[in-house]
Amino acid sequence: MPANAMSHVRIARPSRDLRAAERFWVSGLDLGVLYRHEADGIPGRHSLLMVGWPQAAWHLELVHDPAAPVDPRPTPEDLLVVYLGEPVPDALVERLERHGGKRVPAHNPYWDTWGVTLQDPDGYLLVLSSRSWSNE
Repeated sequence: MPANAMSHVRIARPSRDLRAAERFWVSGLDLGVLYRHEADGIPGRHSLLMVGWPQAAWHLELVHDPAAPVDPRPTPEDLLVVYLGEPVPDALVERLERHGGKRVPAHNPYWDTWGVTLQDPDGYLLVLSSRSWSNE
């Protein structure tokens, strides 16, 4: 099957602390845990956490290698944008903050106009946008 609009997308990132990441993404944003693997101290094995919405065509994979951790190095333009199509609920922002997120100003002021930017426990940015989006 060639790559096309039906192809599933995995976004993989290193994480310093998978438990902190899970609190933010699952308890904060309400993504589901799709898969979990614990390395259990076995050399060469990575711990990972896959999160997403079950019906989505994408998921986020967070990886931690306890034997050789990779430090996350997000830039101000490394964004995961979720288009809500309505004003960003204050309760959602507050829940993300309670679960380890930090509201930050966007590097690009467009996102401050059209949403809210939060930093996850690893320093990556989540934008909750009040706009809608379609690739059509």
